[in-house]
Amino acid sequence: MGTPTRGVWTAWILVVVLFTARNGTVDASHVVYFHLQSLHVPVVNSLLKTGYHFQPPRNWMNDPNGPMYYNGVYHLFYQYNPKGAVWGNIVWAHSISTDMINWIPLEPAIYPSKPFDINGTWSGSATILPGNKPAIMYTGIDGAGRQLQNVAFPKDLSDPYLREWTKPDYNPVIFPSGVNASAFRDPTTAWLGPDGHWRVTVGSKRSKRGMAYLYRSRDFVRWTKAKHPLHSSNDTGMWECPDFFPVAPAGKLGLDTSALGKGLKYVFKVSLDLTRFEYYTVGRYDLARDRYVPDNTSPDNSTGLRFDYGNFYASKTFFDPAKQRRILWGWSNESDIAQNETTKGWAGIQAIPRVLWLDSNQRQVVQWPIEELESLRTKQAYIHDKLVKSRHYFEVKGIQTSQADVEVTFDVSSLEKAESFNHTWTDPQKLCGLKDAEVRGGVGPFGLLVLASAKMEEKTAVFFRVFKAQNKHVVLMCHDPKRSSLVPRVYEPTFAGFVDIDIANTKRISLRSLIDNSVVESFGAGGKTCITSRVYPTLAVGPDAHLFVFNNGLEDIKVSELKAWEIRRPLMNGD
Repeated sequence: MGTPTRGVWTAWILVVVLFTARNGTVDASHVVYFHLQSLHVPVVNSLLKTGYHFQPPRNWMNDPNGPMYYNGVYHLFYQYNPKGAVWGNIVWAHSISTDMINWIPLEPAIYPSKPFDINGTWSGSATILPGNKPAIMYTGIDGAGRQLQNVAFPKDLSDPYLREWTKPDYNPVIFPSGVNASAFRDPTTAWLGPDGHWRVTVGSKRSKRGMAYLYRSRDFVRWTKAKHPLHSSNDTGMWECPDFFPVAPAGKLGLDTSALGKGLKYVFKVSLDLTRFEYYTVGRYDLARDRYVPDNTSPDNSTGLRFDYGNFYASKTFFDPAKQRRILWGWSNESDIAQNETTKGWAGIQAIPRVLWLDSNQRQVVQWPIEELESLRTKQAYIHDKLVKSRHYFEVKGIQTSQADVEVTFDVSSLEKAESFNHTWTDPQKLCGLKDAEVRGGVGPFGLLVLASAKMEEKTAVFFRVFKAQNKHVVLMCHDPKRSSLVPRVYEPTFAGFVDIDIANTKRISLRSLIDNSVVESFGAGGKTCITSRVYPTLAVGPDAHLFVFNNGLEDIKVSELKAWEIRRPLMNGD
């Protein structure tokens, strides 16, 4: 399909503007625009629809809810509008898989039907109770607009797919007593303490202070609010989609959410309603006080560590007992409303599920795409020991790169020409905007140009840049989509994060990028820094998308090894 007409793009942009909020991001603002629920958006380009990222066949999708593994089947529940490509009419859609790559859709598991959720069935989590019995706790909105915590259970445990769920009439199990009833949502996976009590935390706020209220129960039915929250932090605002889980102090094996043991570390993550970004800290769980205590190795606020420094929100982890790993899901929250052959719009994708573990430095987590993704690799391109001189580039040929998986290792033999680092550059996203891919540096920018047109009128740069600070080198990783499309965009931000690596010692750095038509997910230094972007090229689509390696720094760089694969389309929710 050719370049969309101006009228088509105008209609598309109008929809985006209506859902553009703080920081220019598009988010589920919890406001239903009834006049837009049946909106038909003109055709943009079907080639922009993702090929291997999780996506419903059509319509709006946001938060991943309660992913879980049960009796050999992975379940993904997610917030979904069955009636349109904008937020509203939210139900818990339900898909199943045996590998988290190929997905089969089922009927919604939970939808508004009772007084305690008649105005909405919002996010929540799944927990496996004793006797191998799954339970879901979710936020329901009652007729008075109050946010209540409810439970649901499978109707028939003998059904291998758990198609139907029941909501007991004794709901709600947690009522917003003593808390802000309009800011009380997204219960976590529950964990069992040594005293035999279940614990769950619910996101909230008290004035400008983000709160994770803690509740305890012996039977998963009667819950009591703890005197103190599990954790809180000033000036962070409403905490959405909190997550709390243990991680092993060494190695990549995951732990059950209820795991206890000497030396365990814990990760606490929240999604910030104020900024529409997430942050997390690493710390310990004080069992005696039932409180999470950060290690203070990173800020406990919006400037802290992120699972993903790009378009990534409302993430949720779960423990996969089949492979002893913790899996992270996240929603890429920029609306990408388009049309498919059914003339129904589609919006939102889930990032590729990632394995998550604690870095050896114990200051941050590391993430990597699940190994099952590699089953989609087909034709390969391979390059090794290729010098990329200053202000030079070369094309990776031999494969189609609109749907691709690229792994590359760069050798950085000399850092003598690294630019000086200004101590005021504390915000990596702003720094990437200041020193984007077009700004020549000393060591870098070097990396990949993905979803690029043949003459590079369109291109999305994924790159590193190295600076020299007083006592160390600082490595910046960026996504620069400023030139990703010839059409003026409403939302084309640069995204960036610093990479915790001693490049003066390693003399090399790795990059993996997953390219999927309108999505770019990148993993720097083996998954220490991750960035997800949504881009919308008009020329660099399908077979007309190209992949380049570039170096816009003064220092020469060598590609030690580059492997790139075409990625085939899996079974995706019947589409």
